[in-house]
Amino acid sequence: MKDTPKSAKSTTAKNKTSGGFTAEERAAMKEHAQELKTAARRGPRAAKADGESDVLAKIAEMPEPDRSLGERLHAIITGSAPALTPRTWYGMPAYAKDGKIVCFFQPAQKFKTRYATLGFNDAANLDEGAMWPIAYALTELTAADEARIGALVKQAVS
Repeated sequence: MKDTPKSAKSTTAKNKTSGGFTAEERAAMKEHAQELKTAARRGPRAAKADGESDVLAKIAEMPEPDRSLGERLHAIITGSAPALTPRTWYGMPAYAKDGKIVCFFQPAQKFKTRYATLGFNDAANLDEGAMWPIAYALTELTAADEARIGALVKQAVS
């Protein structure tokens, strides 16, 4: 009688957990779908004012120290680039130009990470040579950090 090997799929599938999305990622996707529905109902005229109130509400919901970082970043970003429109994006504060997200704040608590993140999307004009940073880890903000962020945001919208 011949020994037939079992497929690797059947033996390893039992030992693996799902390679799908985490609960936090699924929640963020649901928030994004809700944001899209809300934006469609509001229409383009109300987008900026309502977007800002949505961002401020999201920041107010955050636990410390994310809330303090979010409040300070909001002030820096809106002060450095008034042309950016605040809005939520996957349940996070974000800032858009011509409907495209330029930068966003990801609180540490959102995906249970050890630091918050200031990220820039491809709409940001930060290109420097063949490689440049698009995300920055934040644990606190010093005056030098605030000045650097202001300069990055100005460059991103230039």
